[in-house]
Amino acid sequence: MRTHFIAIGGAAMHNLALALHNKGYKITGSDDAIFEPSKSRLDKKGLLPIEMGWFLDKITSDIEAIILGMHAKSDNPELLKAQELGLKIYSYPEFLYEQSKNKTRVVIGGSHGKTTITSMILHVMHYHDVEVDYMVGAQLEGFDTMVHLTEDNDFIVLEGDEYLSSPMDRRPKFHLYQPNIALLSGIAWDHINVFPTFENYVDQFKIFANQITRGGILIYNEEDEAVKEVAEETENPIRKIPYQTPSYSVENGITLLDTPEGSMPIEVFGAHNLNNLAGAKWICQCMGVDEAEFYEAISSFKGASKRLEKIAEGIDKVAYKDFAHSPSKVSATTKAVKDQYPDRKLIACLELHTYSSLNAEFLKEYEGALDSADIAVVFYSPDAVKIKQLEEVTYDQIEKSFKRNNLIIYTNPTEFKEFLFKQNFSNSTLLLMSSGNYGGLNFDEVKELMN
Repeated sequence: MRTHFIAIGGAAMHNLALALHNKGYKITGSDDAIFEPSKSRLDKKGLLPIEMGWFLDKITSDIEAIILGMHAKSDNPELLKAQELGLKIYSYPEFLYEQSKNKTRVVIGGSHGKTTITSMILHVMHYHDVEVDYMVGAQLEGFDTMVHLTEDNDFIVLEGDEYLSSPMDRRPKFHLYQPNIALLSGIAWDHINVFPTFENYVDQFKIFANQITRGGILIYNEEDEAVKEVAEETENPIRKIPYQTPSYSVENGITLLDTPEGSMPIEVFGAHNLNNLAGAKWICQCMGVDEAEFYEAISSFKGASKRLEKIAEGIDKVAYKDFAHSPSKVSATTKAVKDQYPDRKLIACLELHTYSSLNAEFLKEYEGALDSADIAVVFYSPDAVKIKQLEEVTYDQIEKSFKRNNLIIYTNPTEFKEFLFKQNFSNSTLLLMSSGNYGGLNFDEVKELMN
């Protein structure tokens, strides 16, 4: 089957291209810019476009499927030619559904925790040699790609993102999967450029719950009031299974999970991650892995890439980086790290990088988010604000939003780096939270600070 990708270089798109190539599909693609690691990974399989740009001669009538990435614009010349030829055009999630119509679809939804929960499930399945198809939002240890598709596997595990499907399809991605088994981890307003009110945002999760197949299962975090309301309100004839954070303790920097067999040391930590673990356990049980088998496997789970990832450790110091950017996740992550190392000074750095976090109106959602830190730092780039065509954000607005008088704010990457490298990290924990890189911070140099 000849399949052409418009905007093949994206993190999700290039992984789907690799998965289909491995499945035997003939893959072509275009993009106007491709960066690492996508570039090398596509090149290794012979899928890297020879030239960057959009080329009309690539769009021919023998193409059986066009897959359109979010990076492509609605006036993309290749897209217009494909429409003119009447070719079948899919968004990324549409195509995943087409590939999984005959499988049991397990979809993990929620504003936060999706990648971690999906990763936990896949880790457990991999540990027990259970083959499943999957799509996850991070590169996992022991897995070659973020997408894996076969003809034979019974289950497919999908990370259910609530963001838009494509420039042509404005539906949230997770509305297209029609899960047989679904999970909702939490609801905290995000993507305000698409969902202008909290109510509008919550509505997307209500639609998701109503699209679970009749007789299916919804596993939900009952500690999240918005999630609980969505689960209880849906009249969809499905089975509902609530979960909550399990009992645990922390001793000498090690988290011990309470299990029927006694306390078990685990690699991940923080109440939010233990909550994620409880949800993953129910999903795995619905997929045929019993409780004892789950605990045996999960003890070795180290976390998903960039999700509270330990990047360096010295005798009395440690550094983590985390993808956290939404207010609820920033708060949960900061508290988790402080709880894990209560006797150490916590230096928490947050980069405001997303459209929502740089919106002056949305900033007030961050009130108290860094309260668990001993030293709290916020970095943002005025250039990023301009690129996103947002109103200018001021130091004063940020300070008032976080409601922390001793908040340290930087807009210059060099000055932020100088601050970081002047710190005395003895008996300290460094937490770097961002979906960006603080204007070009070299994390290898940060690791040297922990020596």
